[in-house]
Amino acid sequence: MPHDGQDQPVTDIILPDLLSLTRAAIAPVETVFASARERLREMVSADGKISSALIEANQGAAHALSWLGTYAESLRQMQKWAEKLDSEGRFGETEQLIQQIAFGEYLHQIAGGIPMSQGEIVRMQDLGLGWEALAPFQGTEIQTLMARGNSQAARSRLVELMQEQAANATVGASGLDEELEMIRDQFRRFAVEKVEPFAHDWHLKDELIPMEIISELAEMGVFGLTIPENLGGFGLSKASMVVVSEELSRGYIGVGSLGTRSEIAAELILAGGTDAQKEHWLPRIASGEILPTAVFTEPNTGSDLGSLRTRAVKDENGDYRVTGNKTWITHAARTHVMTLLARTDPATDNYKGLSMFLAEKTPGTDADPFPTEGMTGGEIEVLGYRGMKEYELGFDNFKVKAENLLGGEEGKGFKQLMETFESARIQTAARAIGVAQSALDTALQYAQDRKQFGKPLIAFPRVSSKLAMMAVEIMIARQLTYFSAWEKDHGHRCDLEAGMAKLLGARVAWAAADNGLQIHGGNGFALEYKISRILCDARILNIFEGAAEIQAQVIARRLLG
Repeated sequence: MPHDGQDQPVTDIILPDLLSLTRAAIAPVETVFASARERLREMVSADGKISSALIEANQGAAHALSWLGTYAESLRQMQKWAEKLDSEGRFGETEQLIQQIAFGEYLHQIAGGIPMSQGEIVRMQDLGLGWEALAPFQGTEIQTLMARGNSQAARSRLVELMQEQAANATVGASGLDEELEMIRDQFRRFAVEKVEPFAHDWHLKDELIPMEIISELAEMGVFGLTIPENLGGFGLSKASMVVVSEELSRGYIGVGSLGTRSEIAAELILAGGTDAQKEHWLPRIASGEILPTAVFTEPNTGSDLGSLRTRAVKDENGDYRVTGNKTWITHAARTHVMTLLARTDPATDNYKGLSMFLAEKTPGTDADPFPTEGMTGGEIEVLGYRGMKEYELGFDNFKVKAENLLGGEEGKGFKQLMETFESARIQTAARAIGVAQSALDTALQYAQDRKQFGKPLIAFPRVSSKLAMMAVEIMIARQLTYFSAWEKDHGHRCDLEAGMAKLLGARVAWAAADNGLQIHGGNGFALEYKISRILCDARILNIFEGAAEIQAQVIARRLLG
């Protein structure tokens, strides 16, 4: 492709009339995406209908469309962010550089190849399209952004500005309102004082997060943030929970995930519980009196929840007896209640026979982690994400009271769980942003402090470029995540937006952690340096709450309509 913008003289680091250029880039991106979607529809249709078998046979193309759609939405949200800040007089030099680099880089990737992972680059040819599909990219605005947007000069200047800001500040204005920024500041201070100085030691010793931290989070209202006021919570927005999760995860992903446990349990009960269940459980969850854990996954099912085999059978008293095995259960030993998915209809072998239970248990101790009758468990040793620990659980005639069948009706479990997927993926995206920001904080400080060849590492262009791209992609993922939370808060279906935020956020977190470790060089490979822990923590984000491949598959199905 010719680059008309290359012939323009490079006189400014920030492109003149930047917002007009980026605004003009949106429609061509949408046109390219529309062409790709129509081509994929042709590839996966049989007898005039979308075929699941053909989607699977053309999985690479389907996932390519998911990533292309994610990029298109990302650029739309970046444009909204920039225009909002500009209207408020807050679109400063840092924000302009982020906007310019974001568009310059993502337009190039759309044209030349989007990285789904380190070894998987998706291109137009994977969607059965040639260069002609990129004809909308021949306009002057896009060519200018591609040729000059993500320049070394722009990246270097952005890093100069990053060094001038306060230590551990967020790079660029978030675009959120004053109330949400006050919440951010509150939880950032908590993370800096109570979490960051100790997180690496918890990780190295593979220790549970101290109960004192959980008690303080409860006092701050973390566990009841979005629970309605009449049920003991604060009745705040999903956006507020995103900001809290982001900042706590920036301190340590385990602490950021504590609130997610309660958030998802509360969402299950709010959406599917009876009035009595809501009144009984939600105030206690909100106050932190009880801690919940999610018990869904089984050893041989992974993402295929419809094939769960753990069974729940009624006894002579009308209560249920649960038998089966579960795995990858986070924070299982300490908790008081399990949102437990089990099969109540033995005649089924799919999602229709599943039911959700609020299964009570006694919190364990180090000496006896699972004291409840009918229940055993063992710890799974993991690379990262250690502060709550992961467990395998076994149930043998484990009792669950009949009144703890969620919603009081069997066979609704999978549907009830699906209603939480939006919030769960928004929360995972928020945690990913926090982990990515932690990687940037750590790498930036190291690059400033570490001297090589007579100057700090940050003076070397490839080091500063890594830092700049971390900051830019964190902002892209942040805006996509805020948008999905906004959609949720306004009662809109947002499984697509939440899925996109999770998909991109997880990749951004891993890239930031990996690049952060590279900046540390050999020291990054030493356990004593916290970037080693951040790398381990970042890796899980592309797996839990829907592995990247599953997430891309779900997004593709939605995009195809």
